[in-house]
Amino acid sequence: MPHTKTIVSRFLVSSLLVSFMLPAWADDKAKDEETIRNAATVLQAMQADKSIPSGLIGKANCVLILPSVKKFAIGVGGSGGRGPMICRTHGKWSAPAMFTIGGASAGLQLGGSATDYVLLIMAPAAVDKVLSGKTKVGSDVTAAAGPGATATNSVGGADILTYGRAKGLFAGVSLSGASLQPDDSANARLYGKTVSATDIVHGGVQPTPAGESLVSAVQH
Repeated sequence: MPHTKTIVSRFLVSSLLVSFMLPAWADDKAKDEETIRNAATVLQAMQADKSIPSGLIGKANCVLILPSVKKFAIGVGGSGGRGPMICRTHGKWSAPAMFTIGGASAGLQLGGSATDYVLLIMAPAAVDKVLSGKTKVGSDVTAAAGPGATATNSVGGADILTYGRAKGLFAGVSLSGASLQPDDSANARLYGKTVSATDIVHGGVQPTPAGESLVSAVQH
């Protein structure tokens, strides 16, 4: 009888834990989806005011958008942020994989408490490095402030072109020293299973509703 009570007690405790965890999981996934929608909004704004030269996104292998990165400026060790990366695979754009950024100061103070960043990854080898794990911008991959709308479409030799926006201002910025890393927890929440960033951008999953909005934004 005591043994039976122990089993019942453990079952009840497990049930309670699951009931508490499921809402938290849902809340976190909702925030992940919100981050992707915010990224789509950032990209749409960038396209609307032609902040990036026409056709440059089409030349990129991947686009990484980091909306509302906190305290990421000269002289301040940023708390960092996160956002989705979307890549061209077999002629079409993939579902987004979530990434985090942190550990450095931006090369240009744009003002405000939060800055949106857009990174265009122009080299396949750089894509492989970013997907493989923690990648330091400036040493593992090269980066340069992206040219403005009046520049030519030449991208030079940089692996990544970087842009930042704060208070409506869009400008090329340097993110040398920042670390990029796949957000495995967010990707598992989004797609309901353990899946690597590599598998996601290679077409291993279908985009969520928020992901579809980002795919649409990149295509236009």
